[in-house]
Amino acid sequence: MGLNVIDAKMLSKMFLAGAKNLEHKKEWINELNVFPVPDGDTGTNMSMTIMSAAREVAAIAEPDMVSLAKAISSGSLRGARGNSGVILSQLFRGFTKVIKEYDEINTAILASACDKAVETAYKAVMKPKEGTILTVAKGAAKRANDLAMAGEKDLEVFISEVIKEADAVLAQTPEMLPVLKQAGVVDSGGQGLVEVLRGAFDAFLGKEVDLSLDISVKSAPKTDAMPSNIEAQANAEIKFCYCTQFLIMLNKPFNIKQEMDFKDYLSSIGDSIVVVADDEIVKVHVHTNDPGLAMQKALRYGSLTTIIIENMRLERDEKVSDMMEKQMQSPEIPDRSEPGSGNSEVISAEHKDTGFIAVSIGEGMNEIFRSLGVDYIIEGGQTMNPSTEDMLNAIEKINADNIFIFPNNKNIILAANQAKQLTTDKNIIVIPTKTVPQGITAIINYVPDISIGENEAVMTEEVQHVATGQVTYAVRDTMIDNKEIHQGDFMGIGDKGILAVGTDLHDVAFHMVKEMMSDEYELISIYYGDIIKEEQAQKLADMVQAEFGNCDVELQFGGQPIYSYIISAE
Repeated sequence: MGLNVIDAKMLSKMFLAGAKNLEHKKEWINELNVFPVPDGDTGTNMSMTIMSAAREVAAIAEPDMVSLAKAISSGSLRGARGNSGVILSQLFRGFTKVIKEYDEINTAILASACDKAVETAYKAVMKPKEGTILTVAKGAAKRANDLAMAGEKDLEVFISEVIKEADAVLAQTPEMLPVLKQAGVVDSGGQGLVEVLRGAFDAFLGKEVDLSLDISVKSAPKTDAMPSNIEAQANAEIKFCYCTQFLIMLNKPFNIKQEMDFKDYLSSIGDSIVVVADDEIVKVHVHTNDPGLAMQKALRYGSLTTIIIENMRLERDEKVSDMMEKQMQSPEIPDRSEPGSGNSEVISAEHKDTGFIAVSIGEGMNEIFRSLGVDYIIEGGQTMNPSTEDMLNAIEKINADNIFIFPNNKNIILAANQAKQLTTDKNIIVIPTKTVPQGITAIINYVPDISIGENEAVMTEEVQHVATGQVTYAVRDTMIDNKEIHQGDFMGIGDKGILAVGTDLHDVAFHMVKEMMSDEYELISIYYGDIIKEEQAQKLADMVQAEFGNCDVELQFGGQPIYSYIISAE
């Protein structure tokens, strides 16, 4: 007779095995991305999301269903990266809402948990699209419910049939999304989910699976928060030496009085205080001269995890030294900032009404955002999607009541919105910018003299009038938008698809611009990447100016990797 129940210990093994299987298959899943760009990242995003949870699960010596559910939900929520990672975290979040109520789970409970997982994930996506990971999850959940309703109690049969259905739905995704069919691939996010289920089933069957994990804290994508004025940074006063961050795994949910008392206590021993609480965890950030006092107080409310203590004086001195060395080694790169611009994190920053966070990559791009008033830059975007936790860390650093976030990539908007939902003590406004030029336009249109709501409306409206094209190279042969693409070809990718393909970089860039243009556009901005010489970029700018004489053409150093040119028209 087959096994009819799963306990927390077995479920923990299954989750870790699912995570490891996805980790092993991530590069293959990356290759399923429709666009054959060198930064295809669905597998990476999903893997980093689930591994964030897996490290927390692996750290539980004797798991029960409640502690296991907390680890899976909170770990994946904070580690979520990209649309696929955020959706995966929401699937886990919904699933754990059901299983935490039981010591053991059977087929009926599993079916209910699958239903809740799908419901939660669909709610998290503003415009759910069929033919994606959501469709695969929904198909699996329906099969689980059909089996449970039919009285199936054998978990081996039950799980096997659910995975078969998920695989069958996955195989149909090209029929639901024409772009998948033309590229000859199934949905990469759906494939990732199937790999998680397969790995979990292997552990259930008792197959030998390597469950060892590196449970050390993974570093976040590099954040650029250094003032460009070296002397000002070197002389900055640091009143409280230790930047202290940790999570409280609550014994029971915070009430209002407890949260206020805890914040008041932290205020008595430090500054730069952020306390972000939900029903299960509290994320704490404080600058203090005695981290132990903060942690002792926190232990009254629950157990501590993910403790990070940084000596800010030592870190400041090292950064200043590195900056001076870099400046001495690269005299040909001018310091484009103006003294006193304030466009970076200040360790003991004065409180202000409004702050700004932008996701960007490339020396030139970052400097443009700084010059426009951005307080904190999270380095990432096409090459690395920042996680929800990266967003929360940036939010903590800004001492402002209202904070605008510019994701500048459609694959980061969900993570930014998730960070917004987890932040309770600041007003977070996510402007859904899908490209860096849209982000630049958004912040240019910020007006200090009007309300936050009015600014949100203006910026959101203005980014709709920005067309963006990006030039990179293909990493495999494929067919997209009726264009035959070969490995090594250059591609000009617009907001809605491939605009130009060819073997000559600048010819592709020029024809991409011609496809982007319409009579309404008056300004063309060309940002050239880290491997492009200025004289090459200038020739392209001259060609564009000659073709579109009625437009202003601006050439700027972006310094972005992978994308030789990012070009906008507005």
